[in-house]
Parts: sequence; structure tokens; C-alpha cells
Amino acid sequence: MSGAEAAELLRTGTLEVVGRLTAASNATFYATVSSPEGEAACVYKPVAGERPLWDFPDGTLAGREVAAFAVSEALGWGVVPPTVHRDGPFGEGMVQLWVDADPEVDLVALARDEQSGPLRRMAVFDAVINNSDRKIGHLLPLPGGHLHGCDHGVAFAEEYKLRTVLWQWQGEPLTEEAVEGLESLYGRLEEHGGELSAELDRHLTAPERYALRRRVELLLEHKVHPYPSPAWPAVPWPPV
Repeated sequence: MSGAEAAELLRTGTLEVVGRLTAASNATFYATVSSPEGEAACVYKPVAGERPLWDFPDGTLAGREVAAFAVSEALGWGVVPPTVHRDGPFGEGMVQLWVDADPEVDLVALARDEQSGPLRRMAVFDAVINNSDRKIGHLLPLPGGHLHGCDHGVAFAEEYKLRTVLWQWQGEPLTEEAVEGLESLYGRLEEHGGELSAELDRHLTAPERYALRRRVELLLEHKVHPYPSPAWPAVPWPPV
């Protein structure tokens, strides 16, 4: 199914929890969503299962994951699998299409690859959303070569907190593709009352939305991949 069809199924289908993903730091469930039009596996993260964090407001991680999907769609890169915010068996939360990553791909080698176009796009995407937790295990390569990423709940902070394993392009010029995507995204961000703005309004504060626009402006102004902050750890721990 298309991304739009998957999002509609996630939003309106019957959600049934199958089991819990115990390795996750917050309550995370493997589930199915079904309707007369189809069925799919998904990940369900209820707001009630989010652990409090010192640097992010309580109960906002699910919304940030939905905001990340909205930005990914506006860029046109499909970095984030279809993701919606809806009610479920344990209350409102984030529901994301389950992605079966290619088991043949060495994720450690992939994360170090300097020639991968999809990985480089993800590095730009992380800079846009200010992702503070891009681990190797959050890379989801598909058999056809496309690359998804997951776990974007600790993103969109006002303060610069980019923390990632993808620093191999720091200081290098952005690709033409990246600049075109950022220009398209910036235009969508400036459409007050547009679909993207409305979605971000639901999940981010006004200062966070301003910081998002400012990060895109700076990327377009300098046209280089950003550097790590000297005041913040550059790589998440553990990196895998």
C-alpha cells in the first residue's frame, strides 16, 4: 500500500496489541491494525508509558515522532515510516508502520558508509529535526536499498542537541538533492495554515517550531553539514 494508505489504516483501523518490545526504554508494543481494506503490523507507543526526561516535557515523545514523520514527508525523502497519533488499548500514543529491515545488511558498516546517499539524507534529516538519539540500531535498511529510521521521540528541542553516529560528513557541502529538499521544506513551513504547519502546531511548541525553521534557514544559508556542539555529547550512548 502507499504511504497515504498506510497512514489511513494506522489512523482508523482496529488496533490490537500482540506483545511488548521489552528492549525499549519506554513502553513499546508490537501490534496489528486492521480494517476491511487491509491489515498491517505496527509499533504502538502509548503516552502513558513514556518515562519522564529532564530535558523534554512529559508526555510529548509520541507527538514528536509524528512531527518527524510530517517533516520527512515534506522533504519528500520517506525517512520515517508512516506514523500517526491516535487512541489505543493503553490510551493515546504513537502508532508507526512496522518495517522489516534487511537482515543481510551490516548496520555498523552501514553507519560508517560515506558513499551512501540514503544515509547522507538521513544525516540532513537529523540535523533538521535536531535528533538527539540517532543510534546504529535506529537504522532500518530495506531490501530494495531504501533506508528508514525510527525512534524520533527525543527531537525538536529548542537548544541544539544533535547527537548521532552519522558525523562522517560534518563540514562538507550539502548535496544538490539536500538543498532542493530543504528549500521545499522551508516553503511548506512558511505556509501558515497549511497541512504541515497544522500538524506541527499539534505536537510542538511555538519556540520549537521557530527553532525548526531557523535550523532549516541556517542549513540553506551555509549549505554544509553541521558540526557537533562542544557543549553536548556528539554520539548517543550506547551508540548501537
